[in-house]
Amino acid sequence: MQPGAAALHSQARTNPEPWRIIQEERNFWGRDVDVWKEFDHNIITHSAAHHLMSIDDLIGTHGYARVSDVARELNITRGSVSITLKSLKEAGLINQDENRHLRLSEAGQRLVDQIKAKRLLVKRLFTEVLGVDGAQAEIDACKMEHLVSSETARHIISLLKFIDSNAPAVAQFRDALRAFDPSCAGQPQTCAACESSCLAESLSK
Repeated sequence: MQPGAAALHSQARTNPEPWRIIQEERNFWGRDVDVWKEFDHNIITHSAAHHLMSIDDLIGTHGYARVSDVARELNITRGSVSITLKSLKEAGLINQDENRHLRLSEAGQRLVDQIKAKRLLVKRLFTEVLGVDGAQAEIDACKMEHLVSSETARHIISLLKFIDSNAPAVAQFRDALRAFDPSCAGQPQTCAACESSCLAESLSK
């Protein structure tokens, strides 16, 4: 039989620790749902971002971009490109002239510049600071480029400026990072990076 509300409140007063943990879990997952919803509020999808960047690259190389050029560049069908471009036109991110040449609008160009900057920043963070292999860093940066907020990007810039400086603390940081032993004992209760479970073990599954 399930205990009544009065009994639950009495248990919480008698032994508050389990109930504190339950409440923290509820708060955590509540925030997680809110964060997840933010994903749908992103201006464009990953695919749309690559359509915009393809147009920008083609114009930079050839001086113009057509639907067929974008399809060839992205190795997809013209029909798929047309569908994506329709939504980008409606969003005011691209224009098409009487010759059916594609152009980025001012908002589209600004968005592309931001995405490319964020890709570069994330890749540098992964390779130069975290030591991720260049090819893998490029893949991961590509996945994240249109999702990273400008606030986060500004903090990455600050960190990279620090890394690029000649401050003595930079050399100390690099030496300490290289000397650090990242091996895991699989005991989350003694690990400052973990919470309720071993993160390293989760990634190795």
